[in-house]
Amino acid sequence: MIRNKMIKATSLHPVIDRTTCRYLSTTSINCDSETASSRFWKKRDNRFQRPIYVAATRQHVGKTTCSLAVISGLQKRFKKVGFLKPVGQQHVEVRSETTGENLRVDKDCCLVREHFDLHHIDYQHMSPVIIPRGYTKKYVDGEVSYDKQLRDIEHAMKNVSEASDIVLCEGTGHCAVGSIVNFNNAKVANLLGADVILVANGGLGSAFDELELNRVLCQHYNVRVAGVIVNKVIPDKYEQTKSYLSRALKKSWGIPLLGCIPDRPFLGCPALADLEKLFGTELLTAKEHRFRHYNVKDSNVVTTSLTRFLENLREKPSRTMYICHATRDDLILGFMGECQRRRNETEKPFEAALIICGRKGKYQISPHIIDMIAGNENTQPMMFVDTSTHETMTKINDFTPKLNFEDTNRVNVAVDHYEPYIDFDELLRRTTSSNSSFNDPGSISFEQLKKL
Repeated sequence: MIRNKMIKATSLHPVIDRTTCRYLSTTSINCDSETASSRFWKKRDNRFQRPIYVAATRQHVGKTTCSLAVISGLQKRFKKVGFLKPVGQQHVEVRSETTGENLRVDKDCCLVREHFDLHHIDYQHMSPVIIPRGYTKKYVDGEVSYDKQLRDIEHAMKNVSEASDIVLCEGTGHCAVGSIVNFNNAKVANLLGADVILVANGGLGSAFDELELNRVLCQHYNVRVAGVIVNKVIPDKYEQTKSYLSRALKKSWGIPLLGCIPDRPFLGCPALADLEKLFGTELLTAKEHRFRHYNVKDSNVVTTSLTRFLENLREKPSRTMYICHATRDDLILGFMGECQRRRNETEKPFEAALIICGRKGKYQISPHIIDMIAGNENTQPMMFVDTSTHETMTKINDFTPKLNFEDTNRVNVAVDHYEPYIDFDELLRRTTSSNSSFNDPGSISFEQLKKL
């Protein structure tokens, strides 16, 4: 077997231009055209398209939202777009159309497949490794095999790649997540021969620092960073952030800013369905409004008199979330009464929600009030949670809602908002090469490298 040759910038001939040297100084190039990773590259128009791997700099930066926008854009340019979540954590149960078996897959696989109708790939190949609670201990104890994980990931990628014209892989968290089971994002990207998109939150100094930490790990695993998407940028600082970060990335690493996306607060607003999951409960009323979203900043803990509460219901924005204690029968009845009044007077839509806090066995909604709630079909959403008002408000403020395929409104808004800000021409230029071995687009070719 021919050993892979590794060429670094320090050994290059001085005739190579500065752009190439700057890139080669930050990565090692594998010059064996028969490497395992290149088998997943797709030939298209006499060029080789590499898989695209989306990774984050940390948790809650909008990686999945960026992935959705990228898939949407790729579907406009390729007939069949594949998706793979090589290593996942939070999982849901689905049914394989091929085998008829129930499977556990990462929740994002369900979101992507159902939203984009990716029925050319089966669930059994979309989420090869799941890391539930206790998995890492089993790995350290030797109960989970490294070789099996490797085979599962490679087998899944083989099937998805064969059925698709291009494959997008979504990582889990930042680039080092998964290291304890020997499959962090950077290592998996290397295994699959993928180029990485790094996603960071808006800003300049802090964003660049976080990007550097993750870029270094990609460099360590010989993974090429195709570019950066910076997300949740403060609208007033959009042009400034885009200009400075774009120049900083080119100057320091020679990579482009593929997307600079202004913040859209609605995407961070939880739906009532999110709160049902957060508190392990269900709506008492108006379940048809489970996917109505509420701005947490507009939430109100009600400790005032009924008179003042009714004034707030009529003065504050219609879609406001109120939180009260289960012992406040007057507030609960007042809320229901205001709902009825608004309905009878056909005023502007009344979309308030009431979260009632208490303790099972100690502070609960009285049976008489429960009967009234059950018999009132005209009220707005009401929910009982088994926590104090303080704990309820804290949990809601600390909660980061995630996209799910049932909440089609938020998913559509996210894709429509993100996609126009991503430079797909540059992304595809950066993730293709003229032969089945890597060469930096627009600079030095593989054949030229071999002559040095």
